[in-house]
Amino acid sequence: MKDTFKHQGQRKMLVKTLQKKGIKDEAILQSIMELPRHWFIPAEFESHAYQDKAFPIDDEQTISQPYTVAYQTELLEIKPGEKVLEIGTGSGYQAAVLCLLGAKLVSIERHELLHNKAKQMLQKLNLEAHLILGDGTLGFQKHAPYDKILVTAGAPNIPKSYIQQLRVGGRIVIPVGKTHNEQKMVLGTKMPNGELDYQLKGDFRFVPLLGKSGW
Repeated sequence: MKDTFKHQGQRKMLVKTLQKKGIKDEAILQSIMELPRHWFIPAEFESHAYQDKAFPIDDEQTISQPYTVAYQTELLEIKPGEKVLEIGTGSGYQAAVLCLLGAKLVSIERHELLHNKAKQMLQKLNLEAHLILGDGTLGFQKHAPYDKILVTAGAPNIPKSYIQQLRVGGRIVIPVGKTHNEQKMVLGTKMPNGELDYQLKGDFRFVPLLGKSGW
């Protein structure tokens, strides 16, 4: 797998596109500049890898649009050393961004093929994360509480397990909607009373969050 000067030039253009769309966090932009996104997608899409688009991957899942990755990550305000739970490892691209930002990452994926491929990719990139094969709608109690939780699939509501596993003052970013096809991005902050104070952050479209507490 190669990462050519052409690929690097395409990444520079992608970063400029993200800046024009309002992404300001320099650490996030730098991580997208560093990551060879074409390694995370099927070979037939390689020539399009640095367009700001989502693409299909294995098991009828998708790799998110780079803007969506950057936007969700920016909402979380990741600080190095924070414990982050990601729901939906997918290709591993979002996980890699979080690792480059210094997160202590736990990431859950329900599809074994994707789980295994993501594990191999993060190893290739020398990035450390705790990858779990399982039902992401239940979270992962063993490593709770988390400073931040990022959900990369559309949920019918916010599972109680996420709120319980988030520390007070911690942030969760999750797309929520009444249909599979369209969601509102929710930014929630856990209050001392255990409830979420949340804001709506625009319309997005994700694959559905499947599992016991999902669709």
